[in-house]
Amino acid sequence: MYFLLGEHLVPVQRIVPQTVAVARAAVQQLLAGPTAAESAGASRLVSAIPSGSRLLDIALANGIATVDLSGQFESGGGSASMFARLAQVVYTVTAFPSITGVRFRLDGQPVTTFSSEGIVLTGPSVRTDYRDWLAPISMDGPAWGSTVSSPVRISGVANVFEAQFQAEVTTASGTVLATRNVTASCGTGCWGTFSVKVPYSVASAQAGWVTVFDLSARDGSRENALSYRVLLTP
Repeated sequence: MYFLLGEHLVPVQRIVPQTVAVARAAVQQLLAGPTAAESAGASRLVSAIPSGSRLLDIALANGIATVDLSGQFESGGGSASMFARLAQVVYTVTAFPSITGVRFRLDGQPVTTFSSEGIVLTGPSVRTDYRDWLAPISMDGPAWGSTVSSPVRISGVANVFEAQFQAEVTTASGTVLATRNVTASCGTGCWGTFSVKVPYSVASAQAGWVTVFDLSARDGSRENALSYRVLLTP
């Protein structure tokens, strides 16, 4: 599921009992909100979805998921919060390759205008509708808080100058274990995909970070940095 790190969407992996209703399980985990561990520290995760929101039903047809939520889902908050909570649901549900878009219902009723902010939802919502909630370099994998092994595969989408940036693996204390140059499929005004394998070496399992960033053309300083907590294993 997708929570917010600052103002950006990040994927979080959860382990649940085996089920064929994976989209339902993902939305239920999303509505439960971040765990205590995910909410702790300077890089804490948050959710724009109001506490008490419930999943009433979810149905799949022709690649579109219809998600029926309780009315609490549209309570409180301004326009940023409303867009963020819609984005969280859309990115969570469309993480499954068989689902390309999401239609919303509230208390069983189709939603064409969401909340008092007047957000128009005339058709299925798709990921590109909410790209403003992605970091300029956005990692889809590994998920925040996941366990990784060497080489760790880092993938996602990016929109940065000349499509060039760097990926880095560090220990919890900040010791750099590995760095790789990365080139996305498009950049400077367009979103491109990327995928790179970064080998590193640790003697035993330990907390660490996976970070992506680009370098300022002006002074070489880091910018657009995004870091995920992970568990590094050999």
